Amino acid sequence: MTAAQITRQHLVSQVLLRQFTMLDPRGGGWQLQPCDVCNPERRNKLKSPRACGWAPEFVAVDSASVEDLWGSVETRAPAALAAVHAGTPFADPLHVEVLRDLVVLHYVRSYHYRGVYTNAFETVRVNVRSELIRQFPEQVRREALRQTGFHLPDSGSLDSFAERLIEQSEVTQDFANGKLFRTSIENMFNKVRDMASKWHLEVLTPDRGQFLIGDNPALTVRTDTKPFSYNMAFGDAHSIVLPIGPRRLLALGPRNVLGSIPRAVVDEINTVQILAADRYVYMHPRSELETFVRAKARQRQADRLNR
Repeated sequence: MTAAQITRQHLVSQVLLRQFTMLDPRGGGWQLQPCDVCNPERRNKLKSPRACGWAPEFVAVDSASVEDLWGSVETRAPAALAAVHAGTPFADPLHVEVLRDLVVLHYVRSYHYRGVYTNAFETVRVNVRSELIRQFPEQVRREALRQTGFHLPDSGSLDSFAERLIEQSEVTQDFANGKLFRTSIENMFNKVRDMASKWHLEVLTPDRGQFLIGDNPALTVRTDTKPFSYNMAFGDAHSIVLPIGPRRLLALGPRNVLGSIPRAVVDEINTVQILAADRYVYMHPRSELETFVRAKARQRQADRLNR
C-alpha cells in the first residue's frame, strides 16, 4: 500500500522554528515573528511554528519516502539541541553527527537547491537539443517523417522537432511530474552528507544581539568579502551556516569549536539570511530585529531592480 502524499512540507524544521518562539500571553501558544522580505512594509502577525517555513508539494511525488529520510535526522535533533543549550555539544559524537546532518538537511531541502536543480536541467536540455541537431540531423528528420508523415522543411522545424523528441523522453517526463526531483534531492542529501562528514562543527553564540532564520536557512558563505558572499558551490565555501536559535549558530569548519562571535559578524549572518530568503525570515518576537530586517529587505529590493 502506497503511503499518502504529504502536501504541506516543512523546509525549515519545526524543531528549529520553536527555538525562536515565545509564549503568547493572550493564550495563542508558542509564536514567532515572520517578516515578508518581498514586501518589507507589510505588517506580519505572530505565527506558530507549524504555520511557518513550509511549501506546498515541494516534493510532488512519493513525498512520504523523502519525509522519512528527513525524519531520520529531525527526530534525533531535540536531544542534540538540548546538548547545545547545556554547553556540551561535543560530549556525544552522535550529537555532533546529528547537528551536522541538520545543516546538510536544510542546505539540500531548500528553495535554493530546487532552483539550482531546475537551472541545471534546463541547461542540459538546451545542450542535448543542440547536440541532436548538430550530430544527428538526418536521424531527427527520419523520425519526424515516421511520426508525422511530413518532411521537415527548414532548420527551425528541425529545432522544434528535436525539442519534441526531448519532451517525449522518459527523463523529461520524470522532470515534469516531479519524480526526478525526488530522486535528485535524496541523492544530493547523501552526497553532501558524505562531504560534510569530513568537516568539523562550530557552535557559535553572539556577543550581542540575536540571530534570525530565513526560509533558505543553511547557506554556503565566504567571509573574505564584505558583505559576506553566499550561495556558492559547497567546495568553494568557507563554511555552511545554520541558525538554530536566537543565540546559537551552527557552522561547518576545520575543527570543533564552542565560541562566540562579535555583533558585526552576527549582522553579516543575519544580512545573508535576509538576502538569500525566498520570501520570509523568522525571528524571536522580542529580538528587536524587525527594523534591521525591513531596512535590509528594502536594500534587497532596490538591488534587484537595479540589476
